Amino acid sequence: MQRVNGYLRRIPEWAVWLAGALPLALLAYDTLTGGLGVDPIRDIEHRLGRTALYFLIGSLTITPVRKLFRINATHLRRALGLLAFSYAVLHLLAWVVFDMGLLWSQMLKDVVKRPYLIFGMTAFVILVILAVTSNRYSIRRLGRRWGRLHKLVYAAAILACLHWLWALKLWGPWPLFCTGLILGLLLVRFGYWVSGRRKVSLKTAG
Repeated sequence: MQRVNGYLRRIPEWAVWLAGALPLALLAYDTLTGGLGVDPIRDIEHRLGRTALYFLIGSLTITPVRKLFRINATHLRRALGLLAFSYAVLHLLAWVVFDMGLLWSQMLKDVVKRPYLIFGMTAFVILVILAVTSNRYSIRRLGRRWGRLHKLVYAAAILACLHWLWALKLWGPWPLFCTGLILGLLLVRFGYWVSGRRKVSLKTAG
């Protein structure tokens, strides 16, 4: 694993951002060349939203992979999280501009009428909070509270999956797999938390 970790340490953060721009470049190419489906606006919205979720899942896997397999890519987690936020912003903008046509009253009615939009909006608000505090100043300012705050990323991921599943008329295997993966990562994290609490209790008792 030392060799793998050595390779990972050589990956700069800008390389993650460059790779993260590829889905957007592909979407732009498909849009300009007519490579989208019969409902281009829907395709643009959904692809941006799915990409945001994929990068969010990528950021969530960093800690479990480090603890389970001793593969350390912690220095890439911030870039993955901010990429997830960036695509979530684009997903929301696509809905606001292309789908709703900047009709704010209609947007409000849709949010009230369709529960899956509430899930999506709540997930987005959480991502905004996490993105704003993803810097060294916030880490120093918040101290231990920063770690507790950023555990909300799991809530954002679950809400994003509920937003995706509820919006679909039929649940295919891929959305269910992504949801199961997020729940699995959450269970692994919870297992390590319980294990840590037990160790603390044993030390205190001793």
